[in-house]
Amino acid sequence: MRSVPLLLLGPIAVFAQPFSAGIKAGVPLTDFLNATENGVYSGYTVSTQRYIVGGVAELRLPLGFGVEFDALYRHLHYDGSIAYTVPFTGLVYALPTRTTGNNWEFPLLLKYRFHVPVVRPYLDAGAAWDTLAGLKQTIMGGPINPGGPVVPAGTTTTSSPSELKENTTMGFVLGGGVDIHAAFLHISPEIRFTRWNSAQIGDTFGLLRSNRNQAEFIVGFTF
Repeated sequence: MRSVPLLLLGPIAVFAQPFSAGIKAGVPLTDFLNATENGVYSGYTVSTQRYIVGGVAELRLPLGFGVEFDALYRHLHYDGSIAYTVPFTGLVYALPTRTTGNNWEFPLLLKYRFHVPVVRPYLDAGAAWDTLAGLKQTIMGGPINPGGPVVPAGTTTTSSPSELKENTTMGFVLGGGVDIHAAFLHISPEIRFTRWNSAQIGDTFGLLRSNRNQAEFIVGFTF
Protein backbone atom coordinates (compact mmCIF):
# COMPACT_ATOMS: atom_id res chain seq x y z
CA MET A 1 0.00 0.00 0.00
CA ARG A 2 2.91 2.35 0.55
CA SER A 3 3.66 2.29 -3.18
CA VAL A 4 0.31 3.95 -4.01
CA PRO A 5 1.06 7.28 -2.24
CA LEU A 6 4.53 7.28 -3.76
CA LEU A 7 3.09 6.90 -7.26
CA LEU A 8 0.68 9.76 -6.61
CA LEU A 9 3.38 12.02 -5.21
CA GLY A 10 5.82 11.34 -8.05
CA PRO A 11 4.18 13.64 -10.67
CA ILE A 12 3.58 16.28 -7.98
CA ALA A 13 7.28 16.28 -7.13
CA VAL A 14 8.19 16.83 -10.78
CA PHE A 15 5.82 19.76 -11.30
CA ALA A 16 6.74 21.25 -7.95
CA GLN A 17 10.17 22.09 -9.31
CA PRO A 18 10.81 25.80 -9.90
CA PHE A 19 9.25 27.20 -13.06
CA SER A 20 10.60 30.38 -14.64
CA ALA A 21 9.57 32.52 -17.59
CA GLY A 22 10.73 35.73 -19.20
CA ILE A 23 12.15 37.24 -22.36
CA LYS A 24 15.14 36.66 -24.62
CA ALA A 25 16.86 39.13 -26.92
CA GLY A 26 20.04 39.05 -28.95
CA VAL A 27 21.75 39.35 -32.28
CA PRO A 28 22.42 36.84 -35.08
CA LEU A 29 26.08 36.03 -35.66
CA THR A 30 25.28 34.66 -39.13
CA ASP A 31 22.94 36.00 -41.81
CA PHE A 32 19.63 34.24 -42.33
CA LEU A 33 20.00 34.74 -46.10
CA ASN A 34 23.03 34.62 -48.39
CA ALA A 35 22.55 36.74 -51.52
CA THR A 36 24.55 37.72 -54.60
CA GLU A 37 23.96 39.71 -57.77
CA ASN A 38 24.90 38.58 -61.26
CA GLY A 39 24.85 42.12 -62.63
CA VAL A 40 22.61 41.31 -65.59
CA TYR A 41 18.89 40.72 -65.18
CA SER A 42 18.50 39.02 -61.84
CA GLY A 43 20.01 39.23 -58.40
CA TYR A 44 19.23 39.85 -54.74
CA THR A 45 20.22 42.11 -51.87
CA VAL A 46 19.40 41.38 -48.25
CA SER A 47 18.59 43.82 -45.46
CA THR A 48 19.88 41.88 -42.47
CA GLN A 49 17.82 42.39 -39.32
CA ARG A 50 20.32 42.58 -36.47
CA TYR A 51 18.00 41.54 -33.66
CA ILE A 52 16.25 38.49 -32.21
CA VAL A 53 13.52 38.83 -29.57
CA GLY A 54 11.00 36.51 -27.95
CA GLY A 55 9.85 34.63 -24.89
CA VAL A 56 11.28 31.79 -22.82
CA ALA A 57 9.86 29.30 -20.33
CA GLU A 58 11.83 26.75 -18.30
CA LEU A 59 10.99 23.89 -15.96
CA ARG A 60 13.89 23.22 -13.60
CA LEU A 61 14.44 19.57 -12.73
CA PRO A 62 16.57 17.94 -10.01
CA LEU A 63 20.34 17.45 -10.30
CA GLY A 64 20.92 20.63 -12.30
CA PHE A 65 18.77 19.66 -15.29
CA GLY A 66 16.03 21.70 -16.91
CA VAL A 67 13.76 21.81 -19.95
CA GLU A 68 13.53 25.08 -21.87
CA PHE A 69 11.17 26.23 -24.61
CA ASP A 70 11.71 29.46 -26.60
CA ALA A 71 9.70 31.41 -29.16
CA LEU A 72 12.10 33.72 -31.02
CA TYR A 73 11.23 36.26 -33.73
CA ARG A 74 13.08 38.24 -36.39
CA HIS A 75 12.00 40.13 -39.49
CA LEU A 76 12.80 38.95 -43.01
CA HIS A 77 13.45 41.31 -45.94
CA TYR A 78 15.18 40.97 -49.29
CA ASP A 79 15.05 42.83 -52.61
CA GLY A 80 15.60 41.29 -56.02
CA SER A 81 14.86 41.50 -59.69
CA ILE A 82 13.43 39.02 -62.13
CA ALA A 83 14.00 38.86 -65.85
CA TYR A 84 10.89 39.45 -67.98
CA THR A 85 11.05 38.63 -71.68
CA VAL A 86 8.60 40.60 -73.85
CA PRO A 87 6.66 38.13 -75.99
CA PHE A 88 7.62 37.92 -79.70
CA THR A 89 10.42 40.48 -79.31
CA GLY A 90 13.23 38.82 -77.38
CA LEU A 91 13.65 42.02 -75.35
CA VAL A 92 14.43 41.41 -71.67
CA TYR A 93 13.50 43.75 -68.83
CA ALA A 94 14.51 43.51 -65.15
CA LEU A 95 11.46 43.88 -62.90
CA PRO A 96 12.34 44.76 -59.27
CA THR A 97 10.83 42.76 -56.40
CA ARG A 98 10.58 43.28 -52.65
CA THR A 99 9.89 40.45 -50.21
CA THR A 100 9.09 40.75 -46.50
CA GLY A 101 7.99 38.25 -43.88
CA ASN A 102 8.23 36.98 -40.32
CA ASN A 103 10.65 34.32 -39.15
CA TRP A 104 9.72 32.32 -36.02
CA GLU A 105 12.07 29.88 -34.31
CA PHE A 106 10.91 27.40 -31.62
CA PRO A 107 13.77 25.60 -29.79
CA LEU A 108 13.00 22.83 -27.26
CA LEU A 109 16.13 22.19 -25.18
CA LEU A 110 17.45 20.01 -22.40
CA LYS A 111 19.70 22.10 -20.17
CA TYR A 112 22.31 21.17 -17.58
CA ARG A 113 23.71 23.65 -15.05
CA PHE A 114 27.02 22.99 -13.35
CA HIS A 115 27.03 23.26 -9.56
CA VAL A 116 28.79 26.57 -9.10
CA PRO A 117 27.38 29.30 -6.79
CA VAL A 118 26.05 32.64 -8.13
CA VAL A 119 27.37 32.26 -11.71
CA ARG A 120 26.52 28.80 -13.04
CA PRO A 121 27.82 27.70 -16.46
CA TYR A 122 25.41 25.56 -18.46
CA LEU A 123 25.09 23.56 -21.66
CA ASP A 124 21.93 22.93 -23.64
CA ALA A 125 20.99 20.81 -26.63
CA GLY A 126 17.84 19.81 -28.43
CA ALA A 127 15.67 20.40 -31.48
CA ALA A 128 14.26 23.53 -33.08
CA TRP A 129 11.55 24.29 -35.60
CA ASP A 130 11.75 27.33 -37.89
CA THR A 131 8.74 28.65 -39.77
CA LEU A 132 8.12 31.55 -42.16
CA ALA A 133 4.84 33.46 -41.85
CA GLY A 134 3.26 36.49 -43.45
CA LEU A 135 5.39 36.35 -46.59
CA LYS A 136 4.61 39.05 -49.13
CA GLN A 137 6.44 39.63 -52.39
CA THR A 138 5.70 42.72 -54.48
CA ILE A 139 6.68 42.71 -58.16
CA MET A 140 6.92 46.22 -59.54
CA GLY A 141 6.10 46.42 -63.24
CA GLY A 142 7.77 48.68 -65.78
CA PRO A 143 6.25 51.34 -68.05
CA ILE A 144 3.99 50.77 -71.03
CA ASN A 145 5.75 51.91 -74.22
CA PRO A 146 3.25 53.43 -76.69
CA GLY A 147 3.67 51.86 -80.07
CA GLY A 148 6.36 49.51 -78.78
CA PRO A 149 6.69 46.35 -76.71
CA VAL A 150 4.47 46.14 -73.65
CA VAL A 151 6.01 45.62 -70.25
CA PRO A 152 3.63 44.76 -67.36
CA ALA A 153 2.63 47.96 -65.58
CA GLY A 154 1.65 48.48 -61.94
CA THR A 155 2.45 46.06 -59.15
CA THR A 156 1.42 42.54 -58.24
CA THR A 157 1.77 40.75 -54.91
CA THR A 158 2.00 37.13 -53.88
CA SER A 159 2.28 35.22 -50.61
CA SER A 160 4.18 32.38 -52.31
CA PRO A 161 7.33 33.82 -53.92
CA SER A 162 9.17 31.56 -56.32
CA GLU A 163 12.19 31.51 -53.95
CA LEU A 164 10.17 29.81 -51.18
CA LYS A 165 11.10 26.12 -50.92
CA GLU A 166 9.30 25.22 -47.69
CA ASN A 167 7.65 27.17 -44.89
CA THR A 168 8.93 25.03 -42.03
CA THR A 169 12.15 23.15 -41.31
CA MET A 170 13.67 21.37 -38.32
CA GLY A 171 17.16 21.55 -36.92
CA PHE A 172 19.44 20.47 -34.08
CA VAL A 173 20.69 22.94 -31.46
CA LEU A 174 23.79 23.10 -29.27
CA GLY A 175 24.61 25.99 -26.98
CA GLY A 176 26.30 27.14 -23.82
CA GLY A 177 26.30 30.09 -21.48
CA VAL A 178 26.20 31.20 -17.85
CA ASP A 179 23.27 31.70 -15.49
CA ILE A 180 23.79 34.77 -13.29
CA HIS A 181 21.42 34.82 -10.31
CA ALA A 182 20.77 38.34 -9.04
CA ALA A 183 18.05 38.43 -6.36
CA PHE A 184 14.84 37.30 -8.08
CA LEU A 185 16.25 37.70 -11.62
CA HIS A 186 18.25 35.22 -13.69
CA ILE A 187 20.39 36.70 -16.49
CA SER A 188 21.63 34.11 -18.99
CA PRO A 189 23.93 35.18 -21.84
CA GLU A 190 24.43 32.34 -24.32
CA ILE A 191 25.98 31.47 -27.66
CA ARG A 192 23.87 29.01 -29.64
CA PHE A 193 24.47 27.07 -32.85
CA THR A 194 21.74 25.49 -35.01
CA ARG A 195 22.07 23.22 -38.02
CA TRP A 196 18.89 23.20 -40.12
CA ASN A 197 17.89 20.13 -42.11
CA SER A 198 17.07 22.09 -45.26
CA ALA A 199 17.12 25.57 -46.79
CA GLN A 200 13.71 27.27 -46.73
CA ILE A 201 14.53 29.85 -49.39
CA GLY A 202 16.53 29.47 -52.59
CA ASP A 203 16.33 30.60 -56.20
CA THR A 204 16.97 28.59 -59.37
CA PHE A 205 20.37 30.15 -60.11
CA GLY A 206 21.81 29.91 -56.60
CA LEU A 207 21.87 33.68 -56.09
CA LEU A 208 19.72 33.54 -52.94
CA ARG A 209 19.70 30.85 -50.28
CA SER A 210 18.84 30.64 -46.61
CA ASN A 211 21.75 29.65 -44.40
CA ARG A 212 21.52 26.15 -42.93
CA ASN A 213 24.20 26.99 -40.34
CA GLN A 214 22.99 29.51 -37.77
CA ALA A 215 24.83 31.08 -34.86
CA GLU A 216 23.39 33.66 -32.49
CA PHE A 217 24.16 35.46 -29.24
CA ILE A 218 21.13 35.78 -26.98
CA VAL A 219 20.51 36.89 -23.41
CA GLY A 220 17.64 35.57 -21.31
CA PHE A 221 15.95 37.45 -18.47
CA THR A 222 13.79 35.10 -16.40
CA PHE A 223 11.95 35.43 -13.11
